[in-house]
Amino acid sequence: MTADKNTGKTAAMKKSFLLFMISLGMHLSAQQKIPVWPMGRMPNSKGLKPETTEEKEGRITQIREAELFAFLPAKEEMKPMAVIIIPGGGYRHLTYDLGGYSYAKWLNTLGITAFVLNYRLPASPDLIQRETGPLQDIQAAVKLIRKNALQYGIFPDRIGVLGTSAGGHLAAMVSNISTDYTGLKSDWESTSSVPDFAVLISPVIDLGEFAHKGSRDHLLGENASQEKIAEYSMQNRVTAKTPPTLLIHAQNDNAVPVINSILYYEAMMKNKVKGALFIFPQGEHNIGVSNRTRLTDHWKKLCADWLDTIGK
Repeated sequence: MTADKNTGKTAAMKKSFLLFMISLGMHLSAQQKIPVWPMGRMPNSKGLKPETTEEKEGRITQIREAELFAFLPAKEEMKPMAVIIIPGGGYRHLTYDLGGYSYAKWLNTLGITAFVLNYRLPASPDLIQRETGPLQDIQAAVKLIRKNALQYGIFPDRIGVLGTSAGGHLAAMVSNISTDYTGLKSDWESTSSVPDFAVLISPVIDLGEFAHKGSRDHLLGENASQEKIAEYSMQNRVTAKTPPTLLIHAQNDNAVPVINSILYYEAMMKNKVKGALFIFPQGEHNIGVSNRTRLTDHWKKLCADWLDTIGK
């Protein structure tokens, strides 16, 4: 595409965004619940429709089907950018509150629209193929937001993902696996499922030597082959097409070793993928909106500044 065509495309997108903001009469409510899958089109399902189960407040262990929760900033502060937040929980449960809603509310203070994804967990009795379910859900979520970008006042080429812990692994999967596993047809097929950028916080990356064993066992099963482990170790999937990625980790993380982020960043450098890696001496496996040390808390300013560069 020529420079003139790129300039024209950007101008058209900006015009559409301005028209949307002018015409927006009623602001969509925060925490609006959005089904990820069009009616009757959820793949990889036995049709069991299990009940959503919450083992304790803020932790879901089973959901019927994937769902998004929208968090929108004030209309006057809204930027044309969205982030889909993927909660962690070792692929055993979803920490949707601490690992989801809290990040969404923080992103709203930056003027960024956020969506928290509750995805199907590998142990769901409804899944036919355990390791494919979470990926299908995040791919469908990216397609859904991109397809309806104008409705939310965002640009379709400024849709990213933010994943923590095992959610970081899923964010890395959707960033690197371009094969569409959603099975969605018609105009859905032409809508990309790959995000435009990614933020990975204390991410599970390697499922081999440096794996978080719980995440690996819950995703792939306890007797996964070496081939399967290598396939789902995300440092092995990075290519020149991997979107720009920011990695945040703590050196003293005893749950997910910091080498996970280092391996991913090394793969990014080899493939000339734009991004950054910040390793803090403290933070353990608890880097979030609230942090124990002032130094670790600086990740938010670094992330906000990095997000400002997206699309420029």
